[in-house]
Amino acid sequence: MTKLRKKKSTYHISILAILTAIIILQDFIPMLGNIPIGPLSLTTLHVTVIITAIVLGPVDGAIVGGVWGVLTWIRAFVFPSSPLAPLVFVNPLVSVLPRIMIGLVAGWTFIILFKFFKHLLSSMVIASILGALTNTILVLGFIYIFYHTPEVAKLYGVNVSNLFKALSAIFVTNGLAEMVLAAIIAPMIAMPLRKIYQKR
Repeated sequence: MTKLRKKKSTYHISILAILTAIIILQDFIPMLGNIPIGPLSLTTLHVTVIITAIVLGPVDGAIVGGVWGVLTWIRAFVFPSSPLAPLVFVNPLVSVLPRIMIGLVAGWTFIILFKFFKHLLSSMVIASILGALTNTILVLGFIYIFYHTPEVAKLYGVNVSNLFKALSAIFVTNGLAEMVLAAIIAPMIAMPLRKIYQKR
């Protein structure tokens, strides 16, 4: 029994390592994980965090999200992904915390929904949507709270007084696009991966 548990643990760590490596590659290869659009960067990395959370659980989702967040934080100093990054992503509350929360929200949402409703696909879709929204709402919300400044407003091309409207517009465009992407792609990958993982 101990041998079986050890084998399962090794397999779990291997899957976690692969997903962590994928998110690192997404973050560093241009146009793979971050697609620059104006002052912002449309991300696909949240999909990997959500997949991890659904397949391996919320803690592992938070770990992979944390890796992404730390990379975002470091890149803000040395190799920013957008003109906005050096201003706002140097703050770990903006760059790291929302990424960690993606894994926790998506993972726990999936566990709770699947436990009560026993419907795998819909649980994954809803978990993916909430995970994506968590990232968008926290990042944009913290930008507004901590960086309601002329410098940030200038990068958005608005007055400080209109920054909330600009961020709301980004939520409707970028945020919803990232949500739809997660709702479609994450379950497509998580479903077979979860079946393979559980068989082991």
